[in-house]
Amino acid sequence: MASIKRKNKQTKASQADKHKLYEASVQCVEAEIDFIDETFLKLRNRHATLLREDFCGTANTSCEWVKRRESNQAISVDLDPDVLKWGRENNLSKLEDSQRLRIKLINGDVMTVDTSKADTILAMNFSYWIFKERQTMINYFRHVRDGLVDDGIFFLDAFGGHEAFEEMEESTDYGKFTYIWDQHSYNPINGHCTCKIHFKFKDGSKMKNAFIYHWRIWTLPELTEMLTEAGFKKATVYWEGTDEDGEGNGVFTPTTEGEADAGWIAYIVAEK
Repeated sequence: MASIKRKNKQTKASQADKHKLYEASVQCVEAEIDFIDETFLKLRNRHATLLREDFCGTANTSCEWVKRRESNQAISVDLDPDVLKWGRENNLSKLEDSQRLRIKLINGDVMTVDTSKADTILAMNFSYWIFKERQTMINYFRHVRDGLVDDGIFFLDAFGGHEAFEEMEESTDYGKFTYIWDQHSYNPINGHCTCKIHFKFKDGSKMKNAFIYHWRIWTLPELTEMLTEAGFKKATVYWEGTDEDGEGNGVFTPTTEGEADAGWIAYIVAEK
């Protein structure tokens, strides 16, 4: 009987929701929207109103956007109907009725989706790295450019540093769970990589392969050059500053020179 009870006992991993864990460990939508809102205002001397979030996942960022101002609207695009359903039930459901009406979820392909022209389009969390061929990436960038208003801005993020090319695991303790970033494999000949996210819990249970990504690791010069080739007038790298301990301080500023850090995250701001 004792053996049967142990088998039936639910673990922390079996009870956890991977999307909630992802939002808690990977995303900081408040800081992300702060950067987008402030940068757009500084560059265009006006507030962005319509935001399109490509590869939106749970539409967490879009929800944060419509909370900011009553004039803000969002279009959220993702190819996975299940993750959109989760976002509708867990994120949009928490919004006020007036806010929810200003978000449109689209189950579609970011390469072909046809929407109203947006003030700003986002491709965050390195999601666009699923495009492994140069011409495919340029085609995506061109489609984004076509989806922007005349003075629109495209926001992307990127990561790098010599650790980005290593097969390694990195753990971060979030109290109730540990987030594990697994750079599982890397091919230096074509730049293709497989990265995974696992979660470990206090009871020793583990949620393995909660998320798996098959990407190409693109460098900043490659990305800015492809954006220019796709027709953007300007593609600027915003580099993160450091605090007194040499750690990232969350403040990103435009620059043409970065540090050869072991690992870094940067924004790219592409102006139409």
